[in-house]
Amino acid sequence: MKNFVVQTQVLENYGAHADDGKYASGNAYWKFKGGSTYVVSDVEREQDAVAFVAAAFGHNSLGYKEFPSTWSTYDAWCDELADDSEDYRQFQLETAMQVSPKTGPAIVKGAGIKWKDMEVL
Repeated sequence: MKNFVVQTQVLENYGAHADDGKYASGNAYWKFKGGSTYVVSDVEREQDAVAFVAAAFGHNSLGYKEFPSTWSTYDAWCDELADDSEDYRQFQLETAMQVSPKTGPAIVKGAGIKWKDMEVL
């Protein structure tokens, strides 16, 4: 089995807070927000990791959407982190969540993923 990293993007509809938030009534006002980083274990293919994150952690409502936006192998993600400052790299590692289709939407392991030293669960 391999490890893949899937990052999500959040969109929030500010129009849904004060009005109905619908495009038809001119009240939609979407803004990009943060997202999450999921390290997916127990899959063989990148597309399986993306599909799992979309199904287990995605949202699609009038006021809030979250969907996979980028993905890579775990090793490629670690290579990208190598270019970041030590503080930012530590933040990325502490906030990444390890997940698996074997456990569904439960977080297998939260903060504390080790850079380039991850074990396959």
